[in-house]
Amino acid sequence: MTAKIYKVFTINPGSTSTKIALFHGDEKVFAQNIDHQASELSQFHSINDQLEYRYDVIRKVLAENKVDLTGTDAFSARGGGTCSVEGGVYGVNERLIEDQRSGQYVQHPAALGAQLAELFKKEYGGIACIVNAPDVDEFTDIARITGIKGVYRQSKIHALNQKEMCIRLANDRGQTYSDLNIIVAHIGGGVSVTAHEKGIMVDSNDIAHGEGPMAPTRIGYIPAASMLKLCESEVDTAELKLLLTKSGGLVSHLGTSDAREVGKMINDGSRYAKIVYDAFIYQIAKEIGAMAAVLKGKVDAIILTGGISHDKYVVDTLNSYIGYIAEIAVMPGEFEMEALAAGAIRVMSGKEDIKTYTGNPVWSAEKFEKAMGI
Repeated sequence: MTAKIYKVFTINPGSTSTKIALFHGDEKVFAQNIDHQASELSQFHSINDQLEYRYDVIRKVLAENKVDLTGTDAFSARGGGTCSVEGGVYGVNERLIEDQRSGQYVQHPAALGAQLAELFKKEYGGIACIVNAPDVDEFTDIARITGIKGVYRQSKIHALNQKEMCIRLANDRGQTYSDLNIIVAHIGGGVSVTAHEKGIMVDSNDIAHGEGPMAPTRIGYIPAASMLKLCESEVDTAELKLLLTKSGGLVSHLGTSDAREVGKMINDGSRYAKIVYDAFIYQIAKEIGAMAAVLKGKVDAIILTGGISHDKYVVDTLNSYIGYIAEIAVMPGEFEMEALAAGAIRVMSGKEDIKTYTGNPVWSAEKFEKAMGI
Protein backbone atom coordinates (compact mmCIF):
# COMPACT_ATOMS: atom_id res chain seq x y z
CA MET A 1 0.00 0.00 0.00
CA THR A 2 1.36 3.42 -0.95
CA ALA A 3 2.12 5.66 2.03
CA LYS A 4 0.08 8.84 2.21
CA ILE A 5 1.79 12.03 1.07
CA TYR A 6 0.92 14.62 3.69
CA LYS A 7 0.36 18.26 2.87
CA VAL A 8 2.00 20.52 5.46
CA PHE A 9 2.14 24.31 5.66
CA THR A 10 4.99 25.69 7.79
CA ILE A 11 5.23 29.11 9.44
CA ASN A 12 8.31 30.72 10.99
CA PRO A 13 7.83 34.31 12.25
CA GLY A 14 10.97 36.36 12.87
CA SER A 15 11.68 39.89 14.03
CA THR A 16 11.34 41.48 10.59
CA SER A 17 10.09 38.63 8.41
CA THR A 18 7.77 35.65 8.27
CA LYS A 19 8.98 32.57 6.44
CA ILE A 20 6.34 30.27 4.98
CA ALA A 21 6.58 27.04 2.99
CA LEU A 22 4.22 24.38 1.67
CA PHE A 23 5.32 20.75 1.55
CA HIS A 24 3.88 17.72 -0.20
CA GLY A 25 5.64 15.05 1.82
CA ASP A 26 9.37 15.79 1.71
CA GLU A 27 9.00 18.04 -1.35
CA LYS A 28 8.90 21.78 -0.81
CA VAL A 29 6.47 23.03 -3.47
CA PHE A 30 6.31 26.67 -2.41
CA ALA A 31 8.38 28.94 -0.15
CA GLN A 32 8.46 32.65 0.53
CA ASN A 33 10.36 34.88 2.94
CA ILE A 34 7.98 37.74 3.61
CA ASP A 35 9.79 40.88 4.71
CA HIS A 36 8.05 43.32 7.03
CA GLN A 37 9.07 46.95 6.84
CA ALA A 38 9.95 48.66 10.12
CA SER A 39 7.39 51.34 9.31
CA GLU A 40 4.67 48.67 9.13
CA LEU A 41 5.65 46.99 12.39
CA SER A 42 6.03 50.28 14.27
CA GLN A 43 2.27 50.84 14.20
CA PHE A 44 1.78 47.93 16.63
CA HIS A 45 2.18 48.49 20.35
CA SER A 46 2.98 44.86 21.13
CA ILE A 47 4.00 41.69 19.33
CA ASN A 48 0.54 40.20 19.91
CA ASP A 49 -0.93 43.14 18.02
CA GLN A 50 0.92 41.92 14.91
CA LEU A 51 -1.06 38.66 14.70
CA GLU A 52 -3.87 39.72 12.35
CA TYR A 53 -1.43 41.78 10.26
CA ARG A 54 0.91 38.82 9.70
CA TYR A 55 -2.04 36.48 9.06
CA ASP A 56 -3.44 38.83 6.40
CA VAL A 57 -0.03 39.30 4.77
CA ILE A 58 0.48 35.53 4.53
CA ARG A 59 -2.97 35.05 2.99
CA LYS A 60 -2.24 37.83 0.49
CA VAL A 61 1.05 36.22 -0.57
CA LEU A 62 -0.65 32.84 -0.96
CA ALA A 63 -3.39 34.37 -3.11
CA GLU A 64 -0.88 36.26 -5.29
CA ASN A 65 1.00 33.01 -5.91
CA LYS A 66 -2.20 30.96 -6.39
CA VAL A 67 -1.29 28.63 -3.50
CA ASP A 68 -4.36 26.76 -2.24
CA LEU A 69 -4.25 25.37 1.30
CA THR A 70 -7.43 23.35 0.90
CA GLY A 71 -6.80 19.81 2.13
CA THR A 72 -3.75 20.73 4.20
CA ASP A 73 -3.14 18.07 6.83
CA ALA A 74 -1.06 20.12 9.24
CA PHE A 75 -0.02 23.67 10.02
CA SER A 76 3.36 23.43 11.70
CA ALA A 77 4.94 26.49 13.27
CA ARG A 78 8.05 27.60 15.03
CA GLY A 79 7.42 27.66 18.76
CA GLY A 80 8.58 30.16 21.34
CA GLY A 81 7.21 31.96 24.36
CA THR A 82 6.34 28.86 26.38
CA CYS A 83 7.69 27.40 29.59
CA SER A 84 10.53 24.89 29.33
CA VAL A 85 9.45 21.66 27.63
CA GLU A 86 10.84 18.32 26.50
CA GLY A 87 11.73 18.02 22.84
CA GLY A 88 9.07 16.84 20.42
CA VAL A 89 5.91 17.91 18.62
CA TYR A 90 3.21 19.68 20.61
CA GLY A 91 -0.37 20.22 19.54
CA VAL A 92 -1.50 23.83 19.79
CA ASN A 93 -3.95 24.25 22.65
CA GLU A 94 -5.45 27.10 24.66
CA ARG A 95 -2.82 26.92 27.42
CA LEU A 96 0.03 27.17 24.93
CA ILE A 97 -1.51 30.20 23.23
CA GLU A 98 -2.30 31.77 26.60
CA ASP A 99 1.34 31.51 27.71
CA GLN A 100 2.57 32.92 24.40
CA ARG A 101 0.18 35.87 24.56
CA SER A 102 1.12 36.67 28.15
CA GLY A 103 4.75 37.35 27.20
CA GLN A 104 5.84 35.99 30.59
CA TYR A 105 8.60 33.84 29.09
CA VAL A 106 9.77 35.84 26.09
CA GLN A 107 8.74 38.79 23.94
CA HIS A 108 9.51 37.60 20.40
CA PRO A 109 7.50 37.20 17.18
CA ALA A 110 8.22 33.44 17.33
CA ALA A 111 5.40 33.39 19.90
CA LEU A 112 3.01 34.21 17.04
CA GLY A 113 3.81 30.96 15.23
CA ALA A 114 1.39 28.69 17.07
CA GLN A 115 -1.30 31.38 16.98
CA LEU A 116 -0.95 31.71 13.20
CA ALA A 117 -1.05 27.93 12.80
CA GLU A 118 -4.26 27.82 14.84
CA LEU A 119 -5.89 30.51 12.68
CA PHE A 120 -5.11 28.56 9.50
CA LYS A 121 -6.30 25.32 11.12
CA LYS A 122 -9.64 26.96 11.90
CA GLU A 123 -9.93 28.04 8.27
CA TYR A 124 -8.79 24.83 6.56
CA GLY A 125 -8.94 22.00 9.10
CA GLY A 126 -6.07 19.61 9.87
CA ILE A 127 -3.86 19.90 12.93
CA ALA A 128 -1.84 22.81 14.34
CA CYS A 129 1.47 22.08 16.05
CA ILE A 130 4.90 23.36 17.05
CA VAL A 131 8.11 21.33 16.70
CA ASN A 132 11.20 21.38 18.95
CA ALA A 133 10.69 24.95 20.09
CA PRO A 134 13.49 27.22 21.37
CA ASP A 135 12.08 26.48 24.84
CA VAL A 136 13.18 22.82 24.73
CA ASP A 137 15.22 22.15 27.88
CA GLU A 138 16.62 18.65 28.42
CA PHE A 139 19.69 19.49 30.50
CA THR A 140 20.80 17.16 33.26
CA ASP A 141 20.69 18.69 36.73
CA ILE A 142 24.47 18.60 37.07
CA ALA A 143 24.80 20.70 33.91
CA ARG A 144 22.73 23.49 35.49
CA ILE A 145 24.95 24.23 38.49
CA THR A 146 27.05 27.41 38.44
CA GLY A 147 29.50 28.84 40.94
CA ILE A 148 26.80 31.03 42.49
CA LYS A 149 24.08 29.49 44.64
CA GLY A 150 20.67 30.08 43.12
CA VAL A 151 22.01 30.93 39.65
CA TYR A 152 21.34 28.12 37.18
CA ARG A 153 22.15 27.40 33.57
CA GLN A 154 19.23 26.91 31.18
CA SER A 155 18.94 25.50 27.70
CA LYS A 156 18.85 28.10 24.92
CA ILE A 157 19.79 26.24 21.76
CA HIS A 158 19.00 26.00 18.03
CA ALA A 159 16.86 22.99 19.02
CA LEU A 160 14.77 22.75 15.85
CA ASN A 161 17.65 22.54 13.38
CA GLN A 162 19.92 20.54 15.70
CA LYS A 163 17.42 17.76 16.36
CA GLU A 164 16.45 17.59 12.69
CA MET A 165 20.10 17.10 11.69
CA CYS A 166 20.48 14.31 14.24
CA ILE A 167 17.34 12.57 12.99
CA ARG A 168 18.57 12.79 9.38
CA LEU A 169 22.00 11.44 10.27
CA ALA A 170 20.46 8.55 12.18
CA ASN A 171 18.12 7.75 9.28
CA ASP A 172 21.06 7.76 6.86
CA ARG A 173 22.78 5.22 9.11
CA GLY A 174 19.69 3.04 9.43
CA GLN A 175 19.49 3.88 13.13
CA THR A 176 17.33 6.07 15.33
CA TYR A 177 18.21 9.34 17.03
CA SER A 178 17.84 7.65 20.41
CA ASP A 179 20.53 5.11 19.43
CA LEU A 180 23.32 7.65 19.11
CA ASN A 181 25.55 10.06 20.99
CA ILE A 182 26.08 13.10 18.75
CA ILE A 183 27.73 16.49 19.17
CA VAL A 184 26.10 19.17 17.03
CA ALA A 185 27.79 22.50 16.32
CA HIS A 186 25.31 24.95 14.80
CA ILE A 187 27.52 27.66 13.33
CA GLY A 188 25.57 30.66 12.08
CA GLY A 189 24.61 34.08 13.41
CA GLY A 190 24.66 32.34 16.78
CA VAL A 191 26.76 29.32 17.71
CA SER A 192 25.36 26.49 19.82
CA VAL A 193 27.36 23.35 20.53
CA THR A 194 25.32 20.58 22.09
CA ALA A 195 25.79 17.08 23.47
CA HIS A 196 22.92 14.85 22.30
CA GLU A 197 22.94 11.70 24.42
CA LYS A 198 20.60 9.02 23.08
CA GLY A 199 18.16 11.61 21.75
CA ILE A 200 18.39 14.04 24.68
CA MET A 201 20.19 17.42 24.62
CA VAL A 202 21.94 16.97 27.96
CA ASP A 203 24.23 20.04 27.80
CA SER A 204 25.08 22.98 25.57
CA ASN A 205 26.18 26.59 25.69
CA ASP A 206 23.43 29.10 26.42
CA ILE A 207 23.37 31.30 23.32
CA ALA A 208 20.83 33.71 24.81
CA HIS A 209 22.92 34.60 27.85
CA GLY A 210 26.43 34.89 26.47
CA GLU A 211 27.91 31.42 26.92
CA GLY A 212 30.14 29.52 24.54
CA PRO A 213 32.28 30.54 21.59
CA MET A 214 32.08 34.05 20.24
CA ALA A 215 29.77 34.26 17.27
CA PRO A 216 29.35 36.71 14.38
CA THR A 217 27.26 39.03 16.58
CA ARG A 218 27.77 37.66 20.12
CA ILE A 219 30.63 37.91 22.58
CA GLY A 220 30.55 34.39 24.02
CA TYR A 221 32.56 33.67 27.16
CA ILE A 222 34.60 36.51 28.59
CA PRO A 223 36.25 36.72 32.04
CA ALA A 224 33.71 37.78 34.67
CA ALA A 225 36.06 40.45 36.01
CA SER A 226 36.29 42.00 32.55
CA MET A 227 32.50 42.18 32.35
CA LEU A 228 32.39 43.81 35.79
CA LYS A 229 34.91 46.37 34.59
CA LEU A 230 32.67 47.16 31.61
CA CYS A 231 29.70 47.51 33.94
CA GLU A 232 31.66 49.99 36.07
CA SER A 233 32.65 52.01 33.04
CA GLU A 234 30.54 54.54 31.17
CA VAL A 235 28.91 51.79 29.08
CA ASP A 236 25.20 51.69 29.97
CA THR A 237 23.08 48.57 30.43
CA ALA A 238 21.34 48.88 27.04
CA GLU A 239 24.72 49.11 25.31
CA LEU A 240 25.99 46.04 27.18
CA LYS A 241 22.90 44.03 26.20
CA LEU A 242 23.47 45.04 22.59
CA LEU A 243 27.10 43.93 22.85
CA LEU A 244 26.04 40.54 24.23
CA THR A 245 23.74 39.65 21.36
CA LYS A 246 24.02 42.09 18.45
CA SER A 247 27.32 43.96 18.29
CA GLY A 248 29.82 41.54 19.81
CA GLY A 249 31.96 38.83 18.21
CA LEU A 250 33.02 39.39 14.62
CA VAL A 251 31.04 42.65 14.52
CA SER A 252 33.00 44.04 17.47
CA HIS A 253 36.35 43.05 15.99
CA LEU A 254 35.81 43.52 12.27
CA GLY A 255 32.63 45.52 11.79
CA THR A 256 30.74 42.74 10.00
CA SER A 257 28.78 39.61 10.86
CA ASP A 258 29.21 38.20 7.33
CA ALA A 259 31.82 35.43 7.29
CA ARG A 260 32.23 35.94 3.54
CA GLU A 261 33.33 39.51 4.12
CA VAL A 262 35.78 38.31 6.77
CA GLY A 263 37.16 35.83 4.24
CA LYS A 264 37.66 38.68 1.78
CA MET A 265 39.54 40.69 4.44
CA ILE A 266 41.81 37.70 5.03
CA ASN A 267 42.42 37.24 1.30
CA ASP A 268 43.26 40.94 1.09
CA GLY A 269 46.01 40.40 3.65
CA SER A 270 44.44 41.44 6.98
CA ARG A 271 46.40 39.66 9.71
CA TYR A 272 43.92 40.84 12.35
CA ALA A 273 40.94 39.40 10.45
CA LYS A 274 42.84 36.11 10.17
CA ILE A 275 43.59 35.77 13.89
CA VAL A 276 40.04 36.79 14.89
CA TYR A 277 38.49 34.26 12.51
CA ASP A 278 40.92 31.58 13.65
CA ALA A 279 40.02 32.38 17.28
CA PHE A 280 36.33 32.03 16.38
CA ILE A 281 37.00 28.53 14.99
CA TYR A 282 39.34 27.64 17.88
CA GLN A 283 36.65 28.49 20.44
CA ILE A 284 34.11 26.30 18.64
CA ALA A 285 36.62 23.43 18.66
CA LYS A 286 37.14 23.90 22.43
CA GLU A 287 33.38 23.74 23.00
CA ILE A 288 33.10 20.56 20.93
CA GLY A 289 35.87 19.06 23.06
CA ALA A 290 33.96 20.01 26.20
CA MET A 291 30.83 18.26 24.92
CA ALA A 292 32.93 15.16 24.14
CA ALA A 293 33.85 15.15 27.84
CA VAL A 294 30.15 15.43 28.75
CA LEU A 295 29.57 12.27 26.71
CA LYS A 296 32.59 10.63 28.37
CA GLY A 297 34.28 10.21 25.01
CA LYS A 298 31.52 7.99 23.65
CA VAL A 299 30.74 10.05 20.55
CA ASP A 300 29.24 8.43 17.44
CA ALA A 301 29.41 11.54 15.25
CA ILE A 302 29.96 15.28 15.17
CA ILE A 303 27.60 17.32 13.01
CA LEU A 304 28.56 20.73 11.65
CA THR A 305 25.50 22.69 10.55
CA GLY A 306 24.36 26.31 10.14
CA GLY A 307 25.27 28.74 7.38
CA ILE A 308 28.98 29.12 8.18
CA SER A 309 29.46 25.35 7.84
CA HIS A 310 29.49 26.03 4.08
CA ASP A 311 32.96 27.53 4.63
CA LYS A 312 35.56 24.88 3.75
CA TYR A 313 38.23 26.71 5.74
CA VAL A 314 36.09 26.51 8.89
CA VAL A 315 35.34 22.81 8.34
CA ASP A 316 38.95 21.87 7.57
CA THR A 317 40.31 23.83 10.53
CA LEU A 318 37.78 22.30 12.91
CA ASN A 319 38.67 18.87 11.57
CA SER A 320 42.33 19.50 12.43
CA TYR A 321 41.31 20.13 16.05
CA ILE A 322 38.54 17.63 16.72
CA GLY A 323 38.61 15.08 13.89
CA TYR A 324 40.13 12.51 16.26
CA ILE A 325 36.99 12.49 18.43
CA ALA A 326 34.54 11.02 15.91
CA GLU A 327 33.39 11.09 12.30
CA ILE A 328 32.43 14.61 11.19
CA ALA A 329 29.23 14.98 9.17
CA VAL A 330 28.97 18.35 7.42
CA MET A 331 25.31 19.32 6.99
CA PRO A 332 25.53 23.03 6.16
CA GLY A 333 22.69 25.51 6.19
CA GLU A 334 19.51 25.68 8.22
CA PHE A 335 16.59 23.34 7.68
CA GLU A 336 14.02 24.88 9.97
CA MET A 337 11.13 24.78 7.52
CA GLU A 338 11.95 21.19 6.54
CA ALA A 339 12.19 20.31 10.24
CA LEU A 340 8.76 21.81 10.93
CA ALA A 341 7.24 19.75 8.13
CA ALA A 342 9.10 16.57 9.08
CA GLY A 343 7.95 16.79 12.70
CA ALA A 344 4.29 17.09 11.68
CA ILE A 345 4.66 14.19 9.26
CA ARG A 346 6.27 11.97 11.92
CA VAL A 347 3.22 12.54 14.12
CA MET A 348 0.63 12.01 11.40
CA SER A 349 2.34 8.86 10.12
CA GLY A 350 2.48 7.36 13.62
CA LYS A 351 6.27 7.49 14.01
CA GLU A 352 6.09 9.90 16.93
CA ASP A 353 3.43 10.71 19.50
CA ILE A 354 2.10 14.25 19.64
CA LYS A 355 2.56 15.85 23.07
CA THR A 356 0.23 18.00 25.14
CA TYR A 357 1.44 21.33 26.41
CA THR A 358 0.52 21.66 30.10
CA GLY A 359 2.15 24.95 31.05
CA ASN A 360 4.18 23.16 33.73
CA PRO A 361 7.92 23.68 33.14
CA VAL A 362 10.03 20.52 32.88
CA TRP A 363 12.56 22.21 35.19
CA SER A 364 12.37 25.07 37.64
CA ALA A 365 14.67 26.37 40.34
CA GLU A 366 11.92 25.90 42.91
CA LYS A 367 11.37 22.22 42.09
CA PHE A 368 15.12 21.55 41.95
CA GLU A 369 15.86 23.23 45.28
CA LYS A 370 13.01 21.38 46.96
CA ALA A 371 14.33 18.07 45.66
CA MET A 372 17.84 18.93 46.87
CA GLY A 373 16.58 20.00 50.29
CA ILE A 374 17.95 23.53 49.90
